[in-house]
Amino acid sequence: MIEMELKQKVLKAIDDLRPYLKNDGGDMELVTITPEKKVLVRFLGACKKCSVRPVTLKAGLEESLKVAAPEISGVESIEG
Repeated sequence: MIEMELKQKVLKAIDDLRPYLKNDGGDMELVTITPEKKVLVRFLGACKKCSVRPVTLKAGLEESLKVAAPEISGVESIEG
């Protein structure tokens, strides 16, 4: 798969979650996709300190990506 196509799929999955994140005063941005196909994201705003961040990451973004881009090996959030 062309890397740009993969990035577009990841960005679409993030965009699909964005209304829910913004509703709670937060957001998420794509940092990078590693050569091993791991997606690294950064939580923004209220999401940075939210207690349900792991659920959003795994049940929200990762589950969406398993369908849209099954070649993704996983999803992690980074600080900063």
